[in-house]
Amino acid sequence: MITGHPHVGVTGTFVGMPAFPAAAREALGDTTLRRNLKHATSVIRGKRASVVGELDDWEQLRDAAEAIKNRTLRHLDHYLEQFEANATAAGAVVHWARDAEEANRTVVDLVRAAGAEEVVKVKSMATQEIELNEALAAAGIDAWETDLAELIVQLGEDWPSHILVPAIHRNRTEVRDIFLRRMKEVGRPAPGDLTDEPARLAEAARLHLREKFLRAEVGISGANFAIAETGGLVVVESEGNGRMCLTLPKTLISVVGIEKILPTFDDLEVFLQVLPRSSTGERENPYTSLWTGPAGDGDGPEAVHIVLLDNHRTDVLADEVGRSALRCIRCSACLNVCPVYERVGGHSYGSVYPGPIGAVLTPQLRGTSSAVDASLPYASTLCGACFDACPVKIPIPDLLVHLRTRVVDEARGDVPKPEAVAMKGAAWMFGSSGRLGAAQRAATLGGRVLRNRENLGRLPGPMRGWSAERDTPVPPTETFRQWWAREHDGGDGR
Repeated sequence: MITGHPHVGVTGTFVGMPAFPAAAREALGDTTLRRNLKHATSVIRGKRASVVGELDDWEQLRDAAEAIKNRTLRHLDHYLEQFEANATAAGAVVHWARDAEEANRTVVDLVRAAGAEEVVKVKSMATQEIELNEALAAAGIDAWETDLAELIVQLGEDWPSHILVPAIHRNRTEVRDIFLRRMKEVGRPAPGDLTDEPARLAEAARLHLREKFLRAEVGISGANFAIAETGGLVVVESEGNGRMCLTLPKTLISVVGIEKILPTFDDLEVFLQVLPRSSTGERENPYTSLWTGPAGDGDGPEAVHIVLLDNHRTDVLADEVGRSALRCIRCSACLNVCPVYERVGGHSYGSVYPGPIGAVLTPQLRGTSSAVDASLPYASTLCGACFDACPVKIPIPDLLVHLRTRVVDEARGDVPKPEAVAMKGAAWMFGSSGRLGAAQRAATLGGRVLRNRENLGRLPGPMRGWSAERDTPVPPTETFRQWWAREHDGGDGR
């Protein structure tokens, strides 16, 4: 049985993952990873730039997408209730889940009620977030990922490293080896003469998955959007596997984050322009599936269940600054332009949400009590490329600074960190011109004693790390005030 991502623990933290700086340092030493990342992100960036450049009103579309999302978040309770009423009227059953445990329990109970021992899945960040595959495995239910990249990750007993392209860290040769080694253990084996040609790899995946599609009684999906006005859901994808999962099984279960709501069907028009251009660099997605309730005519699911997932999203919503992260439509544009992500990959972030958006979303959803989560707001150079690329104009650099402040404030407590003590001392000194002058004059004593040295070398104690990377200058033999007084006033500069 393949459970999905074996390194993920029940708390939502990647078990054994170090804080970002340590994980990033290790990733930087992997030249194959860096080569794969650079190639993939540069290709996606180029395609995105081309299709975005075709639109004279791109910035207006970004403004519109931002405004729609902001309006939705301001009145989220109203639109959620409207969605539930319209989805129920269409024949769907709506379930509310406060957290991952409740959502997983609901899905497991629904699969058991359908009499199924396996499910086929559409790629879904929400189900990865709540570790649904692991919960299903614990209940004796096989969950098969059907997106090509997710299949690669699952068969490789790996975990995703990119929102759009989860297997971006793998090259074609690695994928071929994974298929040859693992497919035969869980279904139709890969052809013995399989090469690393993309067409042959896709064919092997298609044949392997077909038997699972045809026998599955239950399909599980997420949703890119949920329309309050109609009670319908929308999934956009590029391979057709989503269409198979959404139409072939008798029971369809969709796990949807509450922030995925859009007020009206007309609002969808804006997002179907900005999402594909920002994510895959396409003018439109090859497959856009919309459904509202069960089919009713035998051509599609006979039962439709929608699990509306909170899992701390209302906590994020309560933060007037942090809530803008809930505008995210999971396009991954910020990852593809981020100089940090391009060099260290997604695993360094210790979360199913990597890159710049993960650095601001994950600490809000999980809190900053762990070393991994507390380090994420610092996983950025604050260059601002992520904001420029974001189709819904999330001010990610501002959120990173906001969360850095939170991390520092939460770490203070009764015993402040040495950094906090040093900052408090500096604030006291700079708060008085007399104290500042006295400190400067004291420093000149050291300068006179050490004036024959070029620099101080490596400093002891807390300053050791700082001085290891740069020269520490010898203090001046006189302050600017003393020099000015000597040259102009004839005094001693007090």
